[in-house]
Amino acid sequence: MNMKGDLMFSVMIDFANVLLAALVVGAMFGVWLVFNPAGLDANVYIALQQQGIRALNKAVPALGAATILVTIAAAVLGRDDSARLSLLIAAVVCFVAAGLITRFLNQPINAIVMTWSSDSPPASGPVYVMSGGGGISSVFSQGSGDYPC
Repeated sequence: MNMKGDLMFSVMIDFANVLLAALVVGAMFGVWLVFNPAGLDANVYIALQQQGIRALNKAVPALGAATILVTIAAAVLGRDDSARLSLLIAAVVCFVAAGLITRFLNQPINAIVMTWSSDSPPASGPVYVMSGGGGISSVFSQGSGDYPC
């Protein structure tokens, strides 16, 4: 490839990287906003959670994996610029950390939530779930009333 072709390929990888990263972070932000249990009764909260889990449980990890791969490709292409390389490596580490947290902390919780029935919510609370802010919050599942955030 010539110099102009190399530059164009690098720009295309960078564009794909920004696009994929924006989609992953946008999905995470959307989850944070939409799945806030404040003001929802138990059956609506469970139905919302289960629909979100079904919709996102396969798509977001695949999108995250693609983002990691494209970010690695961008780092390889930008290895001549140490500042750029460092930032891209840091981004890969952050995306990998988010993926590991999702796989080993969020998905086991999701598996439990998928066993709940919205007609008869679990009465043995507290149940610990990931809060929208990234921490773990206690949700008391009493079958009636609102789930506090």
